Amino acid sequence: MKKNWFIIIAGLFMLIGLAACGASNEDAKSEDGGESEKTLVMGTSADYPPFEYIDSAQGEEIIGFDVDIANYIAKELGYNVEIKDMDFSGLITALSSERVDFVLAGMTPTAERKENVDFSDIYYSANHMILSSTDNELVKPEDLDGAKVGVQLGSIQEDKANELKDSGIDMEIITLNRIPELIQELKSGRYDAIIIEDTVAKGYLESNDDLSGENLPNTEEAGSAVAFPKDSKLTKEFNEVIKEMKDNGKMDELIEKWFGQDTIE
Repeated sequence: MKKNWFIIIAGLFMLIGLAACGASNEDAKSEDGGESEKTLVMGTSADYPPFEYIDSAQGEEIIGFDVDIANYIAKELGYNVEIKDMDFSGLITALSSERVDFVLAGMTPTAERKENVDFSDIYYSANHMILSSTDNELVKPEDLDGAKVGVQLGSIQEDKANELKDSGIDMEIITLNRIPELIQELKSGRYDAIIIEDTVAKGYLESNDDLSGENLPNTEEAGSAVAFPKDSKLTKEFNEVIKEMKDNGKMDELIEKWFGQDTIE
């Protein structure tokens, strides 16, 4: 009798297992009966207009140039995109720990970063800019001597500021996580200047008459690329679509939409 009960219970467990498998398979199907699209997690720092930011007047959705690029590439490759907002300085760590599948955040593929992650081809190029008050214009690197200069933590502009300091310009470099924080500190007079990307600075200059900006002279362009974990198959897939976007005019279209210009790498 005990043996019969054992057989019945075992049978019930098998039926439950089959039902669970059936549910899982159904979840993997899309509404039209095909396989559902895989979701890729994109890491970004949504404080960098027009690359990625939140327009609170329109809601809490992250929008921007990089977001449009991510959505276009994902659609072409058959993926969905989930965006995770975090501090810029934590993006490489998020990739290395596989908490995100890729990073689109106006990131420059420096040699140091390439030691830990892989990068796509450059999709957009810009330059470094010094931003200061119109009452205390600092437009040249030598003007920064003795100044308090803010930069975003972990950014290519932080590297540039340290490079200027190493060249003999005696300035105090202060790092913050978010661009709006840098702007606030500059406008309050606690910083003498900040160094950010010129395309990002453009928006702040247009909306703040008390700020002025000048590109750093004789600097190499700071190109932006997509970052991936080492040896990710996505690198090749994304590169193919980035090339396609440059060839078919889609990249020009998005640059015109977000920057009002049509110059690309």
